[in-house]
Amino acid sequence: MNLNSTPSNIKDRLIIALDVPGRDDALRLVDSLGGAVGMFKIGSQLFTAEGPQLVREIVSAGERVFLDLKFHDIPNTVAGAVESAARLGVSILNVHTLGGSEMMRAASHAVGDRGLLWITRPAVLGVTVLTSMDKADLADVGITSELSSEVVRLATLARDSGLDGIVASPHEIRLIRECITAERFIILTAGIRPEWAEKGDQKRIATPASAIRDGADFIVIGRAVTDSPDPRAAVARILDEISAL
Repeated sequence: MNLNSTPSNIKDRLIIALDVPGRDDALRLVDSLGGAVGMFKIGSQLFTAEGPQLVREIVSAGERVFLDLKFHDIPNTVAGAVESAARLGVSILNVHTLGGSEMMRAASHAVGDRGLLWITRPAVLGVTVLTSMDKADLADVGITSELSSEVVRLATLARDSGLDGIVASPHEIRLIRECITAERFIILTAGIRPEWAEKGDQKRIATPASAIRDGADFIVIGRAVTDSPDPRAAVARILDEISAL
């Protein structure tokens, strides 16, 4: 998969969230879905339980990993964390845009300017506003601008700081595409729920087909697949719905 262009195969744009307690559950899903999806997301729960060795194990099996740890710290610390993630062989990793431009520049430089040219460079994305948050949640932390305006502002800051793209809700995809016209700027969307799936704790959601139609490069799906008695069949159903666009 070349992250310098949107994958031509729809399955390669589908990322499955391994939001499970431990290694056995994760590897069972990877074994079940290997070859059917483009990437697997490892987030805070699984990484805290199993650490970097599980990332190495999945990458060594020939699968791609999106390391979803949302780094947010002083620039030097984030740069070190990003470099370590790159050495694990992940394909995508992310940082919080609210860490500021200096932190994001340090993250970008860590995969380009620190002697890592022998490693396949991961895409570094900036998290804008979590899909679990709405306008009231932003107001609670002192952000009073319109949610969509805040997402575009943070996405623009990420671009100007050298990041490869952003993580945003599907509700902002079209607006970001209108405002950021860079030839290559990745939009990865969470908050994706098929019509037949439970909404869960996400507030700003959309279906897989609508997110792809609006311009998402990658979509992350979790419980609709991982809680299914037949995860591979659930993936096939999702891919059929997207292909019907």
